[in-house]
Amino acid sequence: MYKFFVSPKDIRQENICITGEDVNHIKNVLRMRIGEQMLISAGDDREYLCELVDFSGEQVMARILDVNGSNRELPVPITLYQAIPKGDKMDMIIQKAVELGAAKVVPVVTDRVIVKLDEKKKQKRVERWNGIAKAAAKQSKRNIIPEVAFPIQFSEALKEAHKKGTTIIPYEEAQGMNASREVIKGLVNAKHIAVFIGPEGGFSKEEIEQAAGLGAYPITLGHRILRTETAGMAVLSVLMFALEQD
Repeated sequence: MYKFFVSPKDIRQENICITGEDVNHIKNVLRMRIGEQMLISAGDDREYLCELVDFSGEQVMARILDVNGSNRELPVPITLYQAIPKGDKMDMIIQKAVELGAAKVVPVVTDRVIVKLDEKKKQKRVERWNGIAKAAAKQSKRNIIPEVAFPIQFSEALKEAHKKGTTIIPYEEAQGMNASREVIKGLVNAKHIAVFIGPEGGFSKEEIEQAAGLGAYPITLGHRILRTETAGMAVLSVLMFALEQD
C-alpha cells in the first residue's frame, strides 16, 4: 500500500486533499484507480487509512476510512550528524538513515572533509537530499519526513547535539565492546540521541577530544574499520533494535 504526506490543513472531517507533485505520481506513475486504498500522514503520530474517491484537476481526494496511532517512529529521536563524504555517497546514507528511523540528518564539515560546497551548490544539494528523504519516508511508511539540514561546522554540530541530549561518536580507538554495549543500553532513557559519523579519513584526535569535552561517548563498532557510508547504518541498526518497542 502506498503512503503519501500532506499538510495538516489538507485534512478535513471526512476527506483528505492531496495536491502538488503527488497528484501526477498517483495518476500517471502509479496509475491508481478510484477505490484503491492508501496511507496518509500529516507528520504527526496519526496515520490515515484512505480510499481514493476522486481525481479532479490538480488534486486528488481521498476518503478517510480509519485513523490509527502508529508506532513507526522510534521512542527516542535520533539525529545523524554525517561528515560530508565524496561523490554521491550522501544520497545513499540519507536514504538508509531514513529507512532505519533517523528523525533528522545534518551534514557536517569536519577537519578531513574534502568536499567543498559553495552557497549555490549547497542549496541545490540540500534540496536534492530532502527529496531523497521524502521518497525514503514514503517507501518505509514513516509518519514524518525527516529533515536534511544545511551543512554546519563540526564545533557547531557538537554544541547543537549537546543541548538536545546524548551524543555518541564511533571511533576506532574507543574502549572495547563491553563498554560500548553499556553506553547503548543507557540510551533507552535518553531524550535525544546524536550520532556523529566521520568522513573517509575519520575524525581527528582533536575532534574526538573536543567531543569528549562536551560529554560525547566514544564507542567502538567492532574490530573492523567501516566505511563512512556503512558506519552510520551500523549504528542506526543497533539503536533501532535497542530502542524499538512492540
